[in-house]
Amino acid sequence: MITNHPISTLLKQKKHIIIDGALASELQHRGCDLNDSLWSAKVLIEKPELIRQVHYDYFKAGADCAITASYQASPLGFEKKGITFEESIKLIKTSVELAQQAKLQYLNETNRNKTLLIAGSVGPYGAYLANGSEYTGDYQLTESEFIVFHRDRIQALIEAKVDILACETLPSFAEIKALVKLIQQFPTINAWFSLTLKDAQHLSDGSPLSQVIDYLNNIEQIVSIGVNCIALENVTPALEVLNKLTSKPLIVYPNSGEQYNPITKQWHKNHQHNCTFSNQLPTWVKLGAKLIGGCCQTTPNDIEEIVRLLKS
Repeated sequence: MITNHPISTLLKQKKHIIIDGALASELQHRGCDLNDSLWSAKVLIEKPELIRQVHYDYFKAGADCAITASYQASPLGFEKKGITFEESIKLIKTSVELAQQAKLQYLNETNRNKTLLIAGSVGPYGAYLANGSEYTGDYQLTESEFIVFHRDRIQALIEAKVDILACETLPSFAEIKALVKLIQQFPTINAWFSLTLKDAQHLSDGSPLSQVIDYLNNIEQIVSIGVNCIALENVTPALEVLNKLTSKPLIVYPNSGEQYNPITKQWHKNHQHNCTFSNQLPTWVKLGAKLIGGCCQTTPNDIEEIVRLLKS
């Protein structure tokens, strides 16, 4: 049975939970080269102190929840780099410890009695492929293969004492169902599931969103459903659909609206819209968004702005 309900407990204290912003692009701004299949997980090996500093800066900006640097950290991905299974599990646990250290530093320095959460990032199989397929869902594994891929990381995150699992950037219904089966093997942990979309009505792999959400609605351990790493201008249409499909708290943490090139591992500006957090957030709140933050290319400044906008 689930004994810890961090999201519902925190939402009783405050109307909204602020999620942090991008980790990878912040690490790039601080001099890291992430043109690598491990992406931000590479920094767990090379400069873990930088990850701790980014987490700290997001807490300082007003985030209630840090997402660990384990999105692209899988034993299979590390194995390709010659890293042993034991060392890869240690690195995944390190991703949690760095967020916990940042949390303690922030609370000690501010002398605040504030509830701060650590969400263990569980990226999709497409993130391991490092070809941008977390935005298409263009990959196939059997249910048992998906479970084998995800199990060791999820177990390591739980052993390292995350408050919740962030199953994020999910494009594939088959993978979502496998993740649910796996999480049910760890009945004391909660999770949020955030998706990438083909359009407002469909998951990236083309599955009707109505079917996906209907399935997730029945899973007690999933305490929030929503979208992440979709462009700012696509959030409102998605929330209009999600709002009608679920009574679970909605989570949204979009990217800055730039477009990703999986070959160069770079983001490029899209000037075809004028959406910003400031002109979109009021609508998201009206549509039921309760957990709000940023994904790729967002910064601590964006999180500060979200905090300010929600206060006003």
